[in-house]
Amino acid sequence: MTYRRILLAGAAGLLGALATAAPAAAHAADTPDGSNYASAVGGLTPAVPGLRVRVVEGGARLELENRTGRTIEVLGYAGEPYLEVRPDGVYENANSPATYLNRTLDGGTPPPGTDPTRPPDWRRVDTEPVVRWHDQRTRWLEDGPPPRVAAAPDRPQRVRDWQVPLRDGSTTIELRGTLDWVPPPDPLPWWTGVVFGALAVGGLGLLPRASRPGRRATVVLAGVAGAGGVAALGYALARGADAGFGAMLLGLVTNQLWPAVTGAAALAAAVYALTRRPAGDFVLALAGTCLALFAGVTNATVFLRSVVPVPWPAQWARVLVAVVLAAGLGLAAAGALRLHTAAQAARRPPGEDRTGPGGRTLRLSVRA
Repeated sequence: MTYRRILLAGAAGLLGALATAAPAAAHAADTPDGSNYASAVGGLTPAVPGLRVRVVEGGARLELENRTGRTIEVLGYAGEPYLEVRPDGVYENANSPATYLNRTLDGGTPPPGTDPTRPPDWRRVDTEPVVRWHDQRTRWLEDGPPPRVAAAPDRPQRVRDWQVPLRDGSTTIELRGTLDWVPPPDPLPWWTGVVFGALAVGGLGLLPRASRPGRRATVVLAGVAGAGGVAALGYALARGADAGFGAMLLGLVTNQLWPAVTGAAALAAAVYALTRRPAGDFVLALAGTCLALFAGVTNATVFLRSVVPVPWPAQWARVLVAVVLAAGLGLAAAGALRLHTAAQAARRPPGEDRTGPGGRTLRLSVRA
């Protein structure tokens, strides 16, 4: 009964956190898997103490935090009032086309009657003076790269400078930033590491399960499953970490649901395998297959993108995904090999050699 109460309390706490964080993190599921364009904030002109703006989610959104005690206004694409970040929260102008265009990464569709020249119709969307929004002025929206980038894609280069106008009372503030092309990494070393790692882990499946080396291999395989599960959960959490705690939690139940579930399942499989039950090999093989498919392959874009939506250098994100893939593929191979060996042993007729405890060879015979 105590455990049930703990689980219910934990579930209620998680739902409560998601509910309170929903307005601020409403677009967390719209985070891209990666990009080769790096957007960065240059500064505010003039500088305003208490006003902070940064790029989050790998360049997908801007975040503005207003601690000035005054109302700061963000202007839309036609120069109309779009957002007001007041001391008591965030307000959207329902008459601004930017309100609808900025709701998704690819741009939404303003409803009929939307007119930037009409008086603002303010609607509060959050109670904290912090807002995050997709701004098309800070990103490259075309399908193909700019001509200069297409001519030299292996060279870092400036795509353009961008500006987003703000207003503090009657004072206009210019938020300046840059958009740069960052050449993508070479995926070959990463995939090579994944293949060799998977082969090393999978090779443990050749050791007889009942032998002493085989029992030690079981412990190692359980550790690999645990490491793969932690890496999968770590990357899933990191996808929304730089946009706040609410976005991080929301990301686990939206665009990173399956990686999070398979990561947790891999941890459970590790514990189960250590019990040395007969189904341990099957559980490890299943957990490894799911880990590779749902947490590894789905995030393998990081090997092809220079900018990844995590709050640390992209190199570490690639390390996590490589660990997930190597662990998952290796566990699937090791588990399959062990299951195949067990099936062959079960089909052997009496009288053939079998491997007994401690690696000793036992000869079974049938008496007439």
